[in-house]
Formats: sequence, C-alpha cells, structure tokens
Amino acid sequence: MSELWQLPMWDDVTQVVNVASVPQRSPFRYPGGKTWLVPRTRQWLATLPIKPLRFIEPFAGGAIVGLTVAFEELARSVILVERDEQVAAVWTTILNTRDGAEWLADRIATFDLTPTSVNTLLSSRARSAKERAFQTIVQNRISHGGILAPGAGVLKHGENGKGIRSRWYPETLKRRILAIGRLRDRMRFVKGDGFAVIRQYIEQPNAIFFIDPPYTASTKRAGTRLYKYHQVDHEELFHLAARIKGDFLMTYDDAEEVRSLAVKYRLEYRSIAMNNTHHATLSELLIGRHMSWIRF
Repeated sequence: MSELWQLPMWDDVTQVVNVASVPQRSPFRYPGGKTWLVPRTRQWLATLPIKPLRFIEPFAGGAIVGLTVAFEELARSVILVERDEQVAAVWTTILNTRDGAEWLADRIATFDLTPTSVNTLLSSRARSAKERAFQTIVQNRISHGGILAPGAGVLKHGENGKGIRSRWYPETLKRRILAIGRLRDRMRFVKGDGFAVIRQYIEQPNAIFFIDPPYTASTKRAGTRLYKYHQVDHEELFHLAARIKGDFLMTYDDAEEVRSLAVKYRLEYRSIAMNNTHHATLSELLIGRHMSWIRF
C-alpha cells in the first residue's frame, strides 16, 4: 500500500453540536439517532455542485437526516429504506399509505396511555400495517432509550416519576407525523435491504447516500443489543460505498477496525465529537470520498 493511503492522521473535530438547536422531525426515539449530525449534513450538501436528484438513506431507522433533507429541500427527492418490520410499518403508514399519516396522528392523539391500555395494545395482534405502526410508536415511546429490539425494558420511573408517560407527547407526535405526511410528494419509503437499494442507484451520479448501519463492525458491537437486524457485512458495505458514482457520507463507531476498512478502500475519515443519550461526549467517525468540507 502506498504512503498516500496509510492511516490518515486527521485532527479531531471537537466542537459538540447542541442538539437542542436542531429541529426535531422524527416520531421515533431511536438508539443511535443522528440529530447531532444534522449541521454536518448541511455542510456536506452545501459543497455539492448541484442539488442531488435523490438523497438515499439505506438504513433509515428514525431517519432524522433524511427528514431534514426533505424538510429543507436539500435534494429533489428522498428515499428511506428500512428492513425492520416495526419501523417499516411506521414509515409505510406515513409515507406510502393514503391518509395513513392522518390516521396514525389521530390514533396517537386520542389514545389514553396507561399501563393497562399499553399492555392490552401490545399483547394484541395487529391486523394491518397501520395498527402495527401505532403499536410500534407506543412501544418505542415507553421503552428504555426507545429500543425496539427483543428484551428491551419498559420505563418504570422515567422523567419526574411519570413512568411510561415520560416520553409520551401525543400532540407533538401528531404534529410531526402530519408534517412528514405532507412531504409525500418528495419522499418515498422502501421496505427492504439497504444493500440492494445502494446497488440499484450506485451508477447514478446524481444520487447521494447517507449510510448509517448498525454499529457492529468493532469489538464493541453496540448494535447487537439495540437493533433486531444488527448483522451487516461491513466489508461489502465499504466495497459498495467506494464504487458509488455520486457522493456519500458514512457514519460509524470510532474503532480501529472501521479505520482500517476506510484505509483499505481509500476513503477519508474524520473523528467527530458528539453527545450520547447519557450526555457523555464520545466520538464517531464520518467517512467519505473527500472530507475537507468539515468545518469546526
């Protein structure tokens, strides 16, 4: 390997983004959420010579980045992709189902959330994608950290002793869902494999990607307890990213294994400071073809 592609020694970008300054768009509380990355995404997109035709998020989850791009019209269209059946039910209902956003918003606004009503709801079998979407939002809002994976615990004491109601803001959720629903003309949801969607658009110069897979590439393997579908072929993901004709931005756990993959596929990276859900300052890696756009 030539000296050019030895491990890049970038200075860390240590300024931590104040997430309170970022508009909250997503209906989800999502482990590994990327609210902190929104200002960096704006920086990145501002460097592109033309507005992208498609902004694609192959591992959407709570989709705060894709939602920001759609709301701020930073690309002509946004495609969200998610494999998890529960999360997919929510995005399918809001974006792909006629009157789905309105139905879900009203269902949330009129639901009397109590331990009994929650137990009845979550123990019943959903008869439609819309009902499953509602169950998912409720489960997401009452679970520790918003975790939907099997084994996730339920809030007991919560904020100010409110228990399961600590993160239940029905009117706020209603407003967010209705606002997303109004973007159906420039947003589309695909339930399926993010790898397949990357391959579908990999040759299109005006398609760009935000790639945020479950963090299981390092020995920390945090994603194994946070996500149902945590098994990802990270080597293949880097291989695909290096072949993308348009631009892309990847985010990963800051780990030696990930840095080595970036070097192997001749990609640049920067270590970025961020706050986790426990308000601890950590670092994550941003990876791309060129990273000189990052500013403090």
